[in-house]
Amino acid sequence: MEAGLWCLALAAAFLFPSQQLLLSEIAILALFALSLDLIVGYAGILSLGHAAFFGVGAYTAGLFSLHVSAEPLTGLAVSAVVAGLLGLATSFLVLRGSDLTRLMTTFGVSMLLAEGANQAAWLTGGADGLSGILLEPIAGTFEFDLWGRTGYLYCLAVLFILLLVARRIVHSPFGLSLKAIKRNSRRAAMLGIAPNRRIVIIYTISALYAGMAGALLTQTTSFVSPDVLAFHRSADVLLVLVLGGVGYLYGGIVGAVIFTLLRAWLSVVTPQYWMFWIGLILVALVVIGRDRLHPARAIALVRSRLPGRAGEKAVPLSEDSR
Repeated sequence: MEAGLWCLALAAAFLFPSQQLLLSEIAILALFALSLDLIVGYAGILSLGHAAFFGVGAYTAGLFSLHVSAEPLTGLAVSAVVAGLLGLATSFLVLRGSDLTRLMTTFGVSMLLAEGANQAAWLTGGADGLSGILLEPIAGTFEFDLWGRTGYLYCLAVLFILLLVARRIVHSPFGLSLKAIKRNSRRAAMLGIAPNRRIVIIYTISALYAGMAGALLTQTTSFVSPDVLAFHRSADVLLVLVLGGVGYLYGGIVGAVIFTLLRAWLSVVTPQYWMFWIGLILVALVVIGRDRLHPARAIALVRSRLPGRAGEKAVPLSEDSR
């Protein structure tokens, strides 16, 4: 199943030659959602300002390409380090207070950076952004083509590698300790787990992942503007996680595919009201329950309600779907 998913993603580069930019957008959004899932799904840290790390990574990649080196892999690594350092510096802010405090703190950091990018026109280009970003071939071999195929395969490869790393993290003893902290941080501390130190580490890793997603956006579009730090970036990635599933590494990928394709289709069918339909789907997920929307469970549930089957045992539903 997993191998088939990645084979399909690879085949998409050749099956849909005119949709390479859309495919790249899906891969970048999936990586961004994966970065948020590391703190929301596994550590229980809510954030409304994850776009801060995404935007810093995007601007770092653009500035590095313009003023230092146009080598994309080096720019990607530098962007990851800068975003990770920002995550480390701000991680101590999420150690204090409740979930509401964390939401407002992360939101505030993102807004400060967005305004700073808008005002520092001498560095960031202000509202006009940075343009004219040219990149060398990847590893000196693979040139970025006009149709975007190289860019998509590049994003897909980065997503695949970072997903494997994230899987190793969440299934390690460190990852299991994060789940214990999410359930009950006081009980975890009584067992000898240091909650604050582990939260700082996973928050920094999450910021590093988000920075790489932002860098990929800059490198594949050759442009970056204050929009990468806007609030809607943080809101969209939260919605992606809700659609795909929280605490499940592939949830971000599934959610990114659903969200991006729905947005592309609905923005053509109903350009002025496409957000209404996405909001309606979100409400349906919350009210009806994700399990009841699963095709197999939905069919079994309907069959159990048909006449003549009253004596059959109904399909059990999980607590989340009740």
